[in-house]
Amino acid sequence: MHNPIAKPIEVLLVEDNTGDVRLTKEAFKEGRVRLNLSVARDGVEAMAFLRKEETFANTPRPDLVLLDLNLPKKDGREVLREMKNDPQLLRIPVVVLTTSDSDEDILGTYGLHANCYITKPVDMDQFVKVVRLLEEFWFVVAKIPAGRNG
Repeated sequence: MHNPIAKPIEVLLVEDNTGDVRLTKEAFKEGRVRLNLSVARDGVEAMAFLRKEETFANTPRPDLVLLDLNLPKKDGREVLREMKNDPQLLRIPVVVLTTSDSDEDILGTYGLHANCYITKPVDMDQFVKVVRLLEEFWFVVAKIPAGRNG
């Protein structure tokens, strides 16, 4: 089990669909890992959060980003490109969690150095199962860089 004194894992969910945000929060709430889930509703807000600009100056640095591709203002591909070209952000693992299952999107995001690509199931129970598996893999099985400083 996890250490209750340890800092919670910081996750940034970049998602404009309020239903998917709610489902993701619920799935993580019932999970076995202590985490804080922050939400950015578009790509511009996500980059401001990651770069700690303006109202996000005191936000925690995420240990993992869950990124939708189809976002308003700045799409997920642009967010991913900017993150992986920024020395301060490039080591933060990015899991693309999107409705698209096109080969072009899959190849394109891996070409931009996404760490994982998951197609969102449309079924609610399957969606929750995917989020729980994601939690199990990224926070229990895999080792992620400790990005808690800066």
